[in-house]
Amino acid sequence: MFSADQSCWFVRKVICWRAVASMAWSVLLLLPTTALFVVLSRISLFHPILWISECLSLLTSTSAIFSFILLCGVVLLVGFFNLEYYTVVPSIACSKIALLGQVLHPRQFVHSLVHCIMGVVVAWCCAFTIGGRYRSLGHPCTQDESSSGPEMCLNEYHLVLLLVGAFIGYSHSLVGVVYNMNYVSFHTMQQYKYLRFKGALPLVVKASAVQALYCLRNFLVLYFFMGYAPRAWICRTLDLNINCSIHSLDSVSSLLDLSLLYHLWISGTFLLLTWYITVLLFRIFVTEVYSFPVQSTFTEDAHQCLPKVITGMQPMILKFLALQDLALLSQHSPSRRLEVFSLSQPGGHPHIWTALSKECLSLLSDLTERLVTHHDTVATNGRAKSQSTGSNKRSTTSSESSGMDDMKTPRPSVLIRTPGSVFLRSSGLRTPLTTPFTPDRDSPFSSPALRRLTGPLEPQGPLSPGFSSIQSPHVMRRGPKLWSASTDSQLNGSPSPGPATSPSQAQLKPSFLVTFLQNRKDQVKHFLAKRVLIMYLFNKLPEASSQSLFADSQLHIWALQGLSHLVAASFSEDQYGIVQTTLPTILSTMLVLQEAVDRHFKLPHTSSKPGHCSCGMGDDSYKTLRFALRSSLKTAVYRITTTFGGHLHAVQMSAEHRKRLQHFLEYKE
Repeated sequence: MFSADQSCWFVRKVICWRAVASMAWSVLLLLPTTALFVVLSRISLFHPILWISECLSLLTSTSAIFSFILLCGVVLLVGFFNLEYYTVVPSIACSKIALLGQVLHPRQFVHSLVHCIMGVVVAWCCAFTIGGRYRSLGHPCTQDESSSGPEMCLNEYHLVLLLVGAFIGYSHSLVGVVYNMNYVSFHTMQQYKYLRFKGALPLVVKASAVQALYCLRNFLVLYFFMGYAPRAWICRTLDLNINCSIHSLDSVSSLLDLSLLYHLWISGTFLLLTWYITVLLFRIFVTEVYSFPVQSTFTEDAHQCLPKVITGMQPMILKFLALQDLALLSQHSPSRRLEVFSLSQPGGHPHIWTALSKECLSLLSDLTERLVTHHDTVATNGRAKSQSTGSNKRSTTSSESSGMDDMKTPRPSVLIRTPGSVFLRSSGLRTPLTTPFTPDRDSPFSSPALRRLTGPLEPQGPLSPGFSSIQSPHVMRRGPKLWSASTDSQLNGSPSPGPATSPSQAQLKPSFLVTFLQNRKDQVKHFLAKRVLIMYLFNKLPEASSQSLFADSQLHIWALQGLSHLVAASFSEDQYGIVQTTLPTILSTMLVLQEAVDRHFKLPHTSSKPGHCSCGMGDDSYKTLRFALRSSLKTAVYRITTTFGGHLHAVQMSAEHRKRLQHFLEYKE
C-alpha cells in the first residue's frame, strides 16, 4: 500500500484543478445570464426603445459592476461547497428518522446557513437591478406620518425579495439533502464536455423555473401567516417605521399582485439558474475520463499507475475513475491491453493482471457477501432464528435429497443445500470461487450469517462425509462453536442430550439483571410500537434498503465490464495464457453473484423494474444501478461464453456452476 500523501496526489493535481476550471466557466457564463436577467426584469413591450436603452445603461454602470462582483463571489462559494460536499456514493436514508438526522446534522446546518446568506446577497443584487420600488430597504416617510422630522419607513417590497432569496437558498440546501444533489454520477456514454453541457442546459433552465415556482408558492403561504414577525423584527432592529398609508403584503390582495409575483419568480429563477449551472459544470468536469498509466518507467511514479490506484479506497473518486479507465481500456485500447497481459522483467510474473483481477474479484465477492447477509436478515425478519425452531425444521429434511432438486423446488420447511466444495478459496486471489446464498450447513466455509441462522457446525474429520471434497492445502478451516453439540446431534439424527450432559448451558444462562433489562427493553419497544408517529419515523422505506445495497454498484459494473472484455480479448491477445489460470475463479464469482442478484430481486418489497426518474437537478440515477448491474452481469457472462464457446467445458468448476454455464452457452438465460 502507498502512503496517504501519495494517495492525495490525485486530489491536488486533478480534482482541484477540475473544480477550478468549472468555477471559471461558471463565472464566464454568469455574464450572459446576468444580462438576460436584466432584460427580462425590466421588460417593457410597449416601449421597446426605452427598454433597451435602460438595460444598456444599467449594464455599463458602476453599481452594476459592483453587483456582478458580488455574484461572482457567490458563484465561487457555491463551487467551493460543491467540491467540499460532493460524493460518488449517494447517502440513502433507509427511514424517516435517518433522513431527519441528515437534515439536522451540524455540517448540513452550516451548509444551509451559508446558502441562506448567499440567497440574500443574490436577492439584493436582483432588487438593485430591477430598481423602482425594490431598490432600497427604507424610504422617507410622508409628512403625515412624521411631523417631527424626516424619518425612514420600511420598504416591504425590498424586504419580501430578500426573504424570498433566503427561503430559496435554504430550500436549495434542503432539497440537496433529500434528493442527493451532491451526488456525482458517471455517464454511460462518453461525450465531450461541450456536448454534455449543451444537452443538459434546457433541463437546467426548466428545473430552475419550476423549482423557483414551487419555492415561491411555499414562501407566499408562509409569509401570509407569519409575515408580521420578520417585518416587526427588521423595524425594531433598524429603527424603521411602518408606512400606514400602504397595505402590508401579508394579505391576499397584496400577494396576488402580478408584477410582484413576476419579479419574485424571475429573481428566484435567476438565483437557481446560476447555482445549477455551477453544479452542472462541476459534475461534467469532475467525471471526465482520466487515463492512468498501466505501468511506470520510474519508481517514484509507481503509485500513479492503474494497478496501484485501483486498490485504494480514498479518495473514492480516484477508485471510480480508475475502474472507469479499466473498463474503457479493456474495450477500446489494444496497446494498453497488451501491457495488462505482459510479464514483469525480470521474473516473468503477471503482476499487472494479478493486481487488476484480484481487485475486481474482491469487489464482486464483497457485493455477494453483502447480498447474502441482507437476504438472511430479511428471511429472519431482522432476527437470528432460534436453534430449536431451526432444528425442528431441519429434522424434516430427507438425508437423501439432492441439493440441485432443492434449489429448483424450494419449500418453506426444507433447508436448501448446495455442495460444500463450491466454497473453496483461492489463496492467490483471496476471493471466494463461489459464495452462494444457500451454502451447505455442514461446510466450514458457509457465511457466518447463515451459520447463525441454521445452527453451528461440527468439526469435520477424515471420516466425515464431506471431507474428501475439501482436501486442498490452501483451505482455511473454521473451528466449531462450543454450543453446537445439541444442534448437530439433531442434524445427524442422534437424540438430543439432556441438560446433565451439557454443562456449558449452565454457564450460558443469563443473570437476573440481564433478564430484567431485556424484559424492560421489550416492554419499551412494545410500547413505542403502538405509537403511530414513532412507527412512521422508524419504519424502513420500501425501496431504500435495496437501493443502499447497490449504492456503489457503478464500481461493480465497471469491474464486470473490465474483466469480461479482458477475458474475451485474451482469447487472441494473451500470448502467455495468464488469464486462463484465473478463468475458473472469474466464472465462478460471476455465477455466484448472479445467483445472489436473482434471489435479491425475488425478495418482497423489491421492485423488479426500474422506476420513473424525476427530471430535476437531483441525480437519482442510483435508483437504477441494481438493474444496470443485473444487465451488466448477464452481459459479461455471455461475452465470455460467446468468445470461448465449447472450450469452457475444460474449465474446472462445480456441477451446479457447470449446469448454469451451460444455459449461457445455449442462450437460455
